[in-house]
Amino acid sequence: MILSDRTLKKMLADGSLVVDPIDEESIQPASIDCRLGDHYLLIEDTHMDILTLDSEIQYREIESDSITIPPHTFLLATISEYVKLPDDLTAFVEGRSSIGRIGLFIQNAGWVDPGFEGRITLELYNANSLPIKLQKGRRICQLVFAKMDRKADTPYRGKYQGQKKSVGSRVFLDKEVNQ
Repeated sequence: MILSDRTLKKMLADGSLVVDPIDEESIQPASIDCRLGDHYLLIEDTHMDILTLDSEIQYREIESDSITIPPHTFLLATISEYVKLPDDLTAFVEGRSSIGRIGLFIQNAGWVDPGFEGRITLELYNANSLPIKLQKGRRICQLVFAKMDRKADTPYRGKYQGQKKSVGSRVFLDKEVNQ
């Protein structure tokens, strides 16, 4: 079941859901808008010939109040809000329609597991033929929350738990790689 604005406001007020900072404008009828942070990662392609799933990827870190994404370029960004989900709630990360209409694709693999805590890393791709300039603090994506039928037996406590900045892929740490 997707949660309504009324339910989201109640959960935020009683502390069972944390999205901080938050303002009234961010609470939509069935989602919460999140704002762009100031931390970005670009793949350091001058130091690598190929990306693989079993080796660490090198990134160039950028901290700025704005960033311009060249056409057909991928980068990681973070949201400003710190999010903490209870063990019986999951969230979908969706790009805002107004942002998608200028050719900016936004996701975070689309899913936030129950028990996740931290600032969400977004994957941004400029599909346009023109550069897109982004500003810190602009509403960039939305979280759609869904109640689970019961608490997860094993809520998320994984390799991205507690992240405060954009975090690059840690796929090289997956168990099947290290067996």
